[in-house]
Amino acid sequence: MGHRLSRIITRTGDDGTTGLGDGSRLPKHAPRIATLGDIDELNSVLGLLLAEPLLPEPFRALVVRIQHELFELGGELSVPGITRVSDAMVMALEQDVEALNAPLPPLREFILPGGSHAAAVCHLARAVCRRAERGLVALASEDTVSPAALRYLNRLSDLLFVLARAINRSLDMPDVLWQPRG
Repeated sequence: MGHRLSRIITRTGDDGTTGLGDGSRLPKHAPRIATLGDIDELNSVLGLLLAEPLLPEPFRALVVRIQHELFELGGELSVPGITRVSDAMVMALEQDVEALNAPLPPLREFILPGGSHAAAVCHLARAVCRRAERGLVALASEDTVSPAALRYLNRLSDLLFVLARAINRSLDMPDVLWQPRG
């Protein structure tokens, strides 16, 4: 990788713009930049999940893989016109969802974020993922976004929901069921 990040303070963003990987600059409030920020936040929440001492080992490799894939998605967004998210990545998420969901009891009620701390962090990641997905959909309405990238975030939020349930189950914590009022 060399010395790509040897200068952290560049002052190039002091005018309210930020640079993309293709050398172009956009306002920091542009939909593409906002979506990149949401994806960065999602990756950070996944880092928080990985810092959980009670996160069961089988789930760690999955979360690390997803972090790397989110960097691929960020790369795709930071260089307009390239595609880094593949249909195979989407299919892998679908297979992960099926494998994680198979041993879980069927849901008959909505569940609330919670249970174990690790599952609550996973639910937070799911909510941030949904925001990133909304941002990507908004960006796609005005600019080119790969269909695989859109599907990837949609599947990832499903995976994070199921992963939160799987984490709770592996820690012998029940899902927190919604109790409707009235």
